[in-house]
Amino acid sequence: MTLATIDLAILAIYAVAIFALAQWVSRDKGGHKKDSTDYFLASKALPWWAIGASLIAANISAEQIIGMSGSGYAIGLAIASYEWMAALTLLIVGKFFLPIFIKNGIVTMPQFLEQRYGPSVRTIMAVFWLGLYVFVNLTSILWLGSIAVHTVTGMDQMWALAAIGVFALAYQLWGGLKAVALTDIVQVALLVAGGLIIAWLSLDKIGGAGGVVAGFHHLTTQFPDHFDMILDRASPHYKDLPGLSVLFGGLWIMNISYWGFNQYIIQRALGAKDLPEAQKGIALAAYLKLLMPVIVVLPGIAALVLVDGTIKPDQAYPEMMKLLPPGLLGLVFAALVAAIVASLAAKINSIATIFTLDLYAKAKPGSSEQHLVLVGRVTAVVAVIIGILTAKPLLGGAEQAFQFIQEFTGFFTPGIVVIFILGMFWKRATTAGALTAAIGSAVLSAIFWWLQEQAIFTMPFMNRVGVVFLLTLAAAVTVSLVAPQKKDVNVVSLDGVSYKTTNGFNIAGLGVIIILIALYATWW
Repeated sequence: MTLATIDLAILAIYAVAIFALAQWVSRDKGGHKKDSTDYFLASKALPWWAIGASLIAANISAEQIIGMSGSGYAIGLAIASYEWMAALTLLIVGKFFLPIFIKNGIVTMPQFLEQRYGPSVRTIMAVFWLGLYVFVNLTSILWLGSIAVHTVTGMDQMWALAAIGVFALAYQLWGGLKAVALTDIVQVALLVAGGLIIAWLSLDKIGGAGGVVAGFHHLTTQFPDHFDMILDRASPHYKDLPGLSVLFGGLWIMNISYWGFNQYIIQRALGAKDLPEAQKGIALAAYLKLLMPVIVVLPGIAALVLVDGTIKPDQAYPEMMKLLPPGLLGLVFAALVAAIVASLAAKINSIATIFTLDLYAKAKPGSSEQHLVLVGRVTAVVAVIIGILTAKPLLGGAEQAFQFIQEFTGFFTPGIVVIFILGMFWKRATTAGALTAAIGSAVLSAIFWWLQEQAIFTMPFMNRVGVVFLLTLAAAVTVSLVAPQKKDVNVVSLDGVSYKTTNGFNIAGLGVIIILIALYATWW
């Protein structure tokens, strides 16, 4: 694949424009110097449209676009459950979790854990999240993003890796969360436009004179097995999407952890001026998640018709890009770069937030606001340098990097959900119970993983997450009851927390539920 001059020009215009826009929206006004609230929470003034767009921009990156298109090619529409069930999860987060966080003035997830369980849990989880974000999330986006850029342009992969890392750092380094969130509306618009262009042109090419509708009908009739949302045990992909577990099992635990307690996701909603504004942003993100399978799954299914011969699943999206004429190729490639850069910037900003507010500010009490902002910027630079240097050693030898990432994070996801759910909704949960959940999740997941590796006992990954969640929940409740908290450390207040939502949010939520019922009823 080669980029024509017009494609390169479009890419250059995107890069200059997004950098300039980030500096403009986050500029200091009237001589005001940024404090920690300005830098890490966008002055708590993010509008709903920026929150919704930024949630999706932080979520969708190269591994989602290329990986889920590949899964569409190999598995089919069933992989869309990750996106569609996330829409429902977002509504739950907006209605039940955000009111507690915003009422208690939460800035970071470790801060909530300290207010609920004490400083030991906060420190342990802050260090864990920093390690996860730097050595798993940051490195994976850098590595898989560089593969995407190398595939499209032929650019040396290590140069591509360094370039996207430096650009993502530079455009948000001065402005912090405001620079990221207020430019994400452009990033998401590009992402959606680019994805819809590929989907439209693919279906139009398949349909011939009949157009897009005929193309989609051709796909559903020629490959009916690729339009089964719920896979049965006979499917070779049952281990990846084990039947009804996508509706009632472990996928809920994964989604609740990701959308509800993940700093680089929830930080956008915490930057809202008030709860109703945050909930409107959540509702927008839910509808965008409903649209995502058209953008990231459908092109992979279309590759079954449009690509001659057999390809590796992760080649499906790049192969579809080859169908684009000059100009449109540049626009779609800019959309791919936008997804990489926006997601990378989200991780960088959250790494800086957790290190500065949860570790540095606690170790150096009394630090000035401007000093904390400086520490955040230095942390961002160091994190990117570490990511660039370790991406290849950590992921270069992995044949399926995305699957390894899911496997690693799945060790801890059940425990995280237990800690937060009990912390928010059960007053008797103790520090010992929380630590039991954190440690038990990792240990039990490791045992199940080892049993599977030794072919002693097999369990689909999604089911394992669900089983470990139930076991760690039981363990945390038992420990909390047997060994009650000797010293009360809970300062999380539920007084005055209202779960009542506006009519607009309720109508939007009902719309999401009706659409989901229709989608699953059609392709069950």
